[in-house]
Amino acid sequence: MAISEARMHLRYGLNETVNWRQYSGGAHREVFWERFRELDTRVVRLLAFESGASDPCAEWGPFAECVAAILAAGAVPMVTFSQFSPPYDDSAAVRDFADRCAEVVGRCVRQWGGTEVRDWYWGVWQHPNSEWVSAGLTFDKYRRIYEETARAILGHLAPCLAGRRPLIGGPAADGFQPFWADWVWRFVNEIDNALIGFASWHRFGDWREVGAWGAPADEAVFRALLLARVSEYESRARAVARVLRGRGVLNVCGELNAHAHHEPRVSRAYNQTVFGAAYYASALVHLMRGGADLELLKSGTDAAGPYGLMDGSARTTPVFEAKRLCARHIRLGDAIRFPAASSGVDVVIAEGAGGRRSALIVHRNNVTAAYAVDELTGEPADYHALLTIDHGTGGRVAEGRFDGRVRFEGYGVAVATTGPAARGETG
Repeated sequence: MAISEARMHLRYGLNETVNWRQYSGGAHREVFWERFRELDTRVVRLLAFESGASDPCAEWGPFAECVAAILAAGAVPMVTFSQFSPPYDDSAAVRDFADRCAEVVGRCVRQWGGTEVRDWYWGVWQHPNSEWVSAGLTFDKYRRIYEETARAILGHLAPCLAGRRPLIGGPAADGFQPFWADWVWRFVNEIDNALIGFASWHRFGDWREVGAWGAPADEAVFRALLLARVSEYESRARAVARVLRGRGVLNVCGELNAHAHHEPRVSRAYNQTVFGAAYYASALVHLMRGGADLELLKSGTDAAGPYGLMDGSARTTPVFEAKRLCARHIRLGDAIRFPAASSGVDVVIAEGAGGRRSALIVHRNNVTAAYAVDELTGEPADYHALLTIDHGTGGRVAEGRFDGRVRFEGYGVAVATTGPAARGETG
């Protein structure tokens, strides 16, 4: 069985762009923060200058409170300065946007200190390549906005970088748009790389409702289509990695989830269910294989919405459980191996400190099935415990002794491990 090997360098993160006020100041905020720590959350993305998002120039207090909440969760923020209204080539508007972004960075440096802030991320724009979001914005116009903004931000960061590359980036390219990769290519080939710390791109499974805009009218066919295309996280990550090779620029999947539709009646069944758990875990495996440096699921929390790992009361979804399994058993710095894929099954094996070894297994078929783990992994299956999420477990983690086989009732995620298996342990 062919096995490819690598070192785990994918960092786990989250978007907190929907429920940010409750996340930072609501009654359940400390539970949210603890949950984020359980997921080994390294980066939390928030938007500024967009409708419904924080505007730190107009209201510093709520923005600062959100940043403080991210730090309390053990992560660093990725502040994405979303956009301004057209015309996009107006010199005064570009200068005003750059000045407002720089004002926020400067105030962060003054409040939290340069040695803290130099490790934060700063994104310039959200979906500049989308006619829905940024109609009429060409790359040439975006390049000017980015360069002026990045230089203004760098004016505050440069004194505290101590030789580090500034973590300023873009273009947060909308992956539904044709030629999205051209934006990433031009971003790093036409802009001074001294102004770029990361290149970001977004990828969701779909945005259409079943039966609309040419989408399959059959629900089962639509779900199968979503899961059949999940390997695109790997192919896209590899494509971006080729463009970035040798530049020292991070490869960031800045938004991902099974479905992008903003209405819960359309997308909740894909994003917050056992199906969503299998989709997301499979996407993580493919991002690891593709060489991505950071992933940011949309979204960490979402009160009454379709995206969150948790609702407004910190109640978790099956997707949270799947992400926690990944975070606890596939860790930064682990030696990881990818056995040749079986039909409808994704596998990654991780080895870490103390002889810990774990096999993460994702079942992308909505059928009851059982597999010999040694056949999936191509090596002896001398694991101690098995943790499983599927329809049979109600989307929660079921823990049991390992008997050489893994069984799924429909879509699911499982971990066979030699390390501590209890859900409350981190090994």
